[in-house]
Amino acid sequence: MPAWVAWAIVAVLLAVGEIFTPGLFFLGPVALAALASTIAAALGAAVWMQIVIFGVGSFAAVGLLRPIARRHLKMPHAIRTGAAALEGAKATVLQRVDGRGGRVKIGGEEWSARSYVADESFDVGTEVEVAQIQGATALVYR
Repeated sequence: MPAWVAWAIVAVLLAVGEIFTPGLFFLGPVALAALASTIAAALGAAVWMQIVIFGVGSFAAVGLLRPIARRHLKMPHAIRTGAAALEGAKATVLQRVDGRGGRVKIGGEEWSARSYVADESFDVGTEVEVAQIQGATALVYR
């Protein structure tokens, strides 16, 4: 299999992984670096050069794009009201939180909670962040 095909497969897998990991915006920038390596391989660059392009591209893309994306995901506190104002707030786990349930303390109030990513769990005392409020349940992540 040509190297450019392998890099293209890696880029596609990373892009698909980004779709299935909400809120992280980590795999997408790395997929861009894999795409750059795909182009380098198609142009005939040596394997070591493809790896260097992938490494440098990954660090640069994550370092530059992730902070920008995270800023755009959050609405300013001054605009948010009600339950939406709790999104992005820090919370402390009071009762183990997993994909099925748990309890957290947000700003002095106790809330029911679930982990934002279904297979993640948090033990008592863990500091988490509120990703979203669904009804009376806070969806949290670390």
